[in-house]
Amino acid sequence: MNINKDKGNLILPDYVAKDILSSKEAAQYLDLSESSLYKLTSESKITFHKPNGGKLYFKKSDLDNWMLQNESKSIDALGEIMLNNLKVRKDV
Repeated sequence: MNINKDKGNLILPDYVAKDILSSKEAAQYLDLSESSLYKLTSESKITFHKPNGGKLYFKKSDLDNWMLQNESKSIDALGEIMLNNLKVRKDV
């Protein structure tokens, strides 16, 4: 991201407002190299679209879901889950 120093405005990358991203834009969005992104696609670890066997395209929502997988819960969140499970068992 760049900041226009003359006006103090934040200049966002073009892909921020788009729902469908090219490989280059997707790599920037994920903060990965393009080769790392291609490796993820070849290993079927990330969802992509390849219309007519051409270029790869990515839905931003799919990229968001990929980034948010394998969540690690905090100790507080785990404690709350345990308490809720104990309450449910007590009610049964």
